[in-house]
Amino acid sequence: MKYIGIDVGGTNLKAGLVDESGLILATHSMKVGQVDDPDSLAWTLVSLTQDLCRSAGVTLDQVASVGVGVPGTVEVRSGTVLYTCNLSMKNVPLRKLFHRYLATPFYLENDANCAALAEYFVGAGRGSKRFITVTLGTGIGGGIIHNGKIFHGANGMAGEVGHMSIVYGGEPCPCGRRGCWERYASANALKRMTAQAVAEHPDSILGAVVAENGGHVSGRSAFDAMRRGDRVGRAVCEQYIDYLAAGIINLVNIFQPDTLAIGGGVSNEDDAYLLQPLRRRVEKESIPCSRDKMTKIVKAELGNRAGIIGAAFLGKNKRV
Repeated sequence: MKYIGIDVGGTNLKAGLVDESGLILATHSMKVGQVDDPDSLAWTLVSLTQDLCRSAGVTLDQVASVGVGVPGTVEVRSGTVLYTCNLSMKNVPLRKLFHRYLATPFYLENDANCAALAEYFVGAGRGSKRFITVTLGTGIGGGIIHNGKIFHGANGMAGEVGHMSIVYGGEPCPCGRRGCWERYASANALKRMTAQAVAEHPDSILGAVVAENGGHVSGRSAFDAMRRGDRVGRAVCEQYIDYLAAGIINLVNIFQPDTLAIGGGVSNEDDAYLLQPLRRRVEKESIPCSRDKMTKIVKAELGNRAGIIGAAFLGKNKRV
């Protein structure tokens, strides 16, 4: 059988036809801006499904299910979008609306949980029983898998790892709290720390790195400066890794996963500069255990494919 996964992102809806092994056989995408109400969203999902079938030469009867991942809060049992800021929609019975047009089984899930599910089955979490993903982007996303099942918690909101406080009374967060992890360890946080360091040390190598890129501060700027021997760049990187480790240590101590995978653009940094020092900090400060039972900290493997594959696998694994 084949499965369709649709990833509703901040800019695009990306859809893929996926086989049993997680291989993406065909893809389609469109701009999110073209979707402006619940009915148009449902019809768009139907259209993407039909387009994928046509382009791949398969019939709807060969598609076991359609799965959709959205950035926001969902009620998985009813297939309802409770809230998603990308589309400014609340309490949308998306499964019901989809089934007005197609009877294909339909599954709905948070996008970070979809990415975690994909990594668990065909990515960095293969062979694990307990697995966590942490995605470093604008904020910090997370997904928790336990024995092959997404851990939703009592109200479906489990996995919002970016909003645990690591600095009491610290930086204000858009969620309304202070000191949230994503305010210190997201890709945006790294850029903000880098920009501040450049403002304070304009004549540093870090300042030169940013100037060489037309004044653009990226998640690589501080690491590039550190590679060139810059003490300012090194200080930014070390502080960032300390903040990143603080949240990872909390997750390890609470969940003790077999494997924890880190994704997002920052994770593409060389292991010697990111993962290795991160692992040393986590090993030093997490609850001690025998070496063969320590959490493995690795890079996520699937990149932008994870959302599509994970959404498709919702049906393959019957709303895990």
